[in-house]
This record gives sequence, structure tokens and C-alpha cells, in this order.
Amino acid sequence: MHDDVISKTATHIGTAAAMPIRSAPRYDGNPPALRVADLSVSFDTDAGRLQVLKQLEFSLASGEIGCLLGGSGCGKTTALRAIAGFIRPDLGSIEVDGQRVSSPAQVLAPEKRGVGVVFQDYALFPHLDVAGNIAFGLRRMSAGQKRERVAQMLDLVGLKGTAERFPHELSGGQQQRIALARALAPSPSILLLDEPFSNLDPDLRETLALELRDILKRHGTTALLVTHDQYEAFALADSIGVMEDGRIAQWDEAYRLYHHPASRSVADFVGMGVFLPGRLIEDEEGPSVSVELGSLPIDRTEDRIQARRNAGRSGELTILLRPDDVVHDDASPVMASVVRKAFRGAQFLYTVELPSGQRLLALVPRHHDHRVGEAIGIRFAADHIVTFAAD
Repeated sequence: MHDDVISKTATHIGTAAAMPIRSAPRYDGNPPALRVADLSVSFDTDAGRLQVLKQLEFSLASGEIGCLLGGSGCGKTTALRAIAGFIRPDLGSIEVDGQRVSSPAQVLAPEKRGVGVVFQDYALFPHLDVAGNIAFGLRRMSAGQKRERVAQMLDLVGLKGTAERFPHELSGGQQQRIALARALAPSPSILLLDEPFSNLDPDLRETLALELRDILKRHGTTALLVTHDQYEAFALADSIGVMEDGRIAQWDEAYRLYHHPASRSVADFVGMGVFLPGRLIEDEEGPSVSVELGSLPIDRTEDRIQARRNAGRSGELTILLRPDDVVHDDASPVMASVVRKAFRGAQFLYTVELPSGQRLLALVPRHHDHRVGEAIGIRFAADHIVTFAAD
């Protein structure tokens, strides 16, 4: 590889970056670190023009970690590439620290927008040792400054003593940290992370996501993660945008995405659960939902408003039950048969069937070890009711 090609590649790696996303931009007197406004991107295909991003909107505050979460084809990687400067938008704009870096009329070069990228395959240079990889984007520093910066980055990512090792001598997790150190070394305004854990063993992903979050928070870095894995998103991000068909269906904290999904599609993608038919009942004690499990009171004002909105003239609606909403209770009069079980260490995940044939998921402590086919008592146990319009 020629030096000029290597130099251009390293420049892109050292300066591309990611930012937080908000469905509505937030201001604290300063512009957001990253703002994506009305962003639309299309590509030419054999079948014609394909629109991949459709008026995408979000922003990230300084130091915030955001995530674009979604399945294949939802547009999340295209959004990341547009933020990095590799794709020109059809409509809309991208701003970094208040400076417009992308619009249909102008795209600032990736190396000039203060953005760092950690690629899916890490893209470490195999012929350079760890110190050389980290220092490659620090061309304006003296040799002494480079050594000091490399030492700081290795300390930050917890890999002191590896400066003279080569990428092939490192584990996958260590390579991921070196790629992170290289991207952070030039102090980018935004760090973009493209499926950074996809090449790692599943058992390592969540642990490394938590460690990466600690590193980014210590460094005060604004970052944007792109992933299809909700557990990585939950472990790493402050705010998550669930993407569907080129748009953000819901931008929220992980807890609210799980317990207060804005749509059935978001509920289906984030976490496990089942949808159960129900009927809204209004009486002097307040609204409740009648389902096969019994009568479920709706205590929270937010849930009451949503249930009344979703109930048709007949009162019919659909209720979302997560596995942690259904508990095993030997004293319950509602019985269900165990049709499937999965051991989860501290818990079993049971699939149980009600007399009607409706199936539910239930998380049960590991000492409640029941056989498939056995009938167990279950009851509803949740502090809120999530409803949608009836099917």
C-alpha cells in the first residue's frame, strides 16, 4: 500500500466521529454536538431510485452517547456514513458543534469535520505496531508528543504495555480497544461506532460495551453507535433511536423503549413480549383492562390516557405483556401449562399456555424448575399497563 493511500485512510479513521441523537434538538445555550435535520438519502438501483433515509431528525448533546438501533436495511449505517462525510444527502443537513458539514450543496471532507470512526472490522494496519497504529493520525505532533499521547490512550483503554505488539498478537477485544484509542487520539468532536462488537464472541459484547461506555464518559466524548443488538445499545447508550424504514420511530432512554414503546413495531423489536387482547372497563374505581389473566387496574395517568385513546367504541384494545410482567404464583387461580423453557442462569424463561391457547412469556427464579407440560399458577405483576389499538 502506498504511503499516500495509507495517509488518507488514517486521516479518515482519525477524524471521523459520532454524535447524540434527539427527535427534537435540545439546547443549553450551546448548539448540540451533533444535529441531523431533515436528512434524506437515496441511491440508484437496478429497480430505480431507492430512498434509504427519509427526513431523519435527531441531535446529541456534548458528551452524550447515542445509538441508532435497527435491523438490516433500516438505514442506520447509511446515516452513520452520511455523518462521517462519505455520502452526500439529497435533502437536509448535518451540523457538528454548530458548523454545517453536510448539505445537498456542500459536503465537508471527512478529515475536516472532526469526526472519528471505529469500523466494524477495526481496520488496524497489520504492518504497524500498536503505538504506530494509535499515532498514525497525529501527524502534526512531534515525536515526543506522539509518544505521550499514545501512552495516554493506552492507559485510557487499559492496555498499558502493548505499545510494541502487533495487531495479530492481540485478542479481538484488545484490537477493538486499540481501534478506539486510535480514533480518540486526535480528540475528535464526535466518535462514530459502526457495529463495533459484531466480530466478538457474544459473551464479550455486553461486557465490552459497558467498559467502552466508561472509557467514553471518562474522556468526555460525544459518540454515536450503530447496531442491531439491543443489549449493546442498552449497555452503552444514554439515548437510543429505534429506526424503521429510514426514520426514527422512537428516540428515548432504554427503560422507556422497553416499558413505554411508542408503537407495536418498537415493542416487537425492543425486548421480548406478547400481545394479548383486552377490553377497557371504566367504573367508579377507575379504568382497568379485562384480559384472560383477570382485571388489570390502570394506575398511572399516562397509561390511562393511552388506553382510552387506543380503545375503540367497543372498548377493545391490545395489551403488551413482557416476561417480567408475568410471575409464577402457586396461590394464583389462573393456571397455565409450561410448553417451553430456557435456562438463563439466575432465571428460567418459560413459555406458558393459557386455557384459551394464548401463550405468554414469564421469567421465573431458577429454583422454580418445572417440567414441560406441568401446570403452574401465574399472575400479572407490573407497575404500568402498555396498550395499543386492537388488531
